Amino acid sequence: MSLDPFVLDILVDPVDREPLYYAPGAARLVNPRRLVAYEVRGGIAVLLAEEATAIDEGEAAALLADPEGRWTGVGA
Repeated sequence: MSLDPFVLDILVDPVDREPLYYAPGAARLVNPRRLVAYEVRGGIAVLLAEEATAIDEGEAAALLADPEGRWTGVGA
């Protein structure tokens, strides 16, 4: 289940308040600056800092390569 485009327009990382990259194929929101990813469960973004998963640069690059992905926070 994908996230609503309106929601994507306002989502930002809860820690650094910067945009995230939504990778729908992996159902994750990625912060390549902090090297963390947040899960999307049942169409709901779980943006709790303590729920973030640490990722390495290779995983971040793979998630950023999702052809269906897009940046969030463009309307913020």
